[in-house]
Amino acid sequence: MRDEAVSRVFEKPPECNIGTAGHVDHGKTTLVEALTGVWTSRHSEELKRGITIKLGYADAGFYKCPVCPPPRCYSTEPTCPHCGAKTKLLRVVSFVDAPGHEILMATMLSGAAVMDGAILVIAANEPCPQPQTREHLAALEIIGVKNIVIVQNKIELVTPQEAVENYRQIKRFIEGTVAEDAPIIPISAQHRVNIDYLIEAIEKYIPTPKRDLSKPPLMYIVRSFDVNKPGTRPADLQGGVVGGSIVQGVLRVGDEVEIRPGIITTEHGRTTHRSLITKVVSLRHGGRTVEEARCGGLVGVGTSLDPSLTKADRLAGNVLGKPGTLPETLQEITVDVSLFERAVGTVEQVKVEKIKLREPLLLNALTSITLGVVTDVRESRVTVTLRRPVCVPKGHRIAISRRIGGRWRLIGYGVVV
Repeated sequence: MRDEAVSRVFEKPPECNIGTAGHVDHGKTTLVEALTGVWTSRHSEELKRGITIKLGYADAGFYKCPVCPPPRCYSTEPTCPHCGAKTKLLRVVSFVDAPGHEILMATMLSGAAVMDGAILVIAANEPCPQPQTREHLAALEIIGVKNIVIVQNKIELVTPQEAVENYRQIKRFIEGTVAEDAPIIPISAQHRVNIDYLIEAIEKYIPTPKRDLSKPPLMYIVRSFDVNKPGTRPADLQGGVVGGSIVQGVLRVGDEVEIRPGIITTEHGRTTHRSLITKVVSLRHGGRTVEEARCGGLVGVGTSLDPSLTKADRLAGNVLGKPGTLPETLQEITVDVSLFERAVGTVEQVKVEKIKLREPLLLNALTSITLGVVTDVRESRVTVTLRRPVCVPKGHRIAISRRIGGRWRLIGYGVVV
């Protein structure tokens, strides 16, 4: 049953974000459903095409049975499926299901910005690596996601010999990458086989990061919407809502917050931006209404903003924090560039040439996606004038893509100077 309901509500909120990455149709969304009970492709277009288009979030509780030996002791249920004993809730994690389709790579990169770890899903019934498998691993490397578990999915579709050969291909593929020492867990997401082994690996290899709660709150916005139904009377209108992940500090109801870059307008070829100051009216975290929210999972922030400012993801890609604590908004960005030897995501091997003056580029900064034109090149230092401004701190890595064969392809990354 493809459940379109929201995540289960647990006795504690999610404390860690785990991304699913991998080639289109390798079973990422099915795996998330096996772990959470939620089918994260909820948009009509996604259900029609059978692929993930927007980022999907779903929470899972990992439980441990006090009676059964490992890995049988691990499950996603409060009662042990093997012996019926009451299990102990270890932690709640939030899965960020990112698209595997090549044209949606930019969405995957904005998802990577909020990931504490990742599961790289590789289907056993296709040669490894497929183009987006390679591209997603490169993306995780760029964004700095180091805690990775590899899932060899669809083992029910291959012979034992084919599974071993595919395993060898995976080992060769990850050699020298950030995932070189990652465990490889053979599973069938469809038939829920070896899910206990997978939970054991996640608990060992993707720990919850230590958070600094004393820092001012900072949230990356991945969604924004208007919750009002058409025809709602003006007196009953609710303020706009933004959704995303808190990456540091604690956000509380009543806090005054700033959203940057905010409202972007273009007139006569000139782009201007105006940051928004608003109040936190309500908070939703882990499926419940709360007074304060911390890192981990998707947080919904009800604000006093005009809902027309937040409808249809208008504020996706913005950052939210205490006024005066956010990074500068940049209309022009200078980065120290590191290019890959070959473009990522193409079937054929394409050598990456140096970045040229006046070349158009696609940049991913935090959860923001923006186009820009190169206005200055000095050896590996490149300046890009952006079509849409971004709010990004110095020293942060941004992903750089170039148009190759009619598609945007990942060619490297830049560190903001």
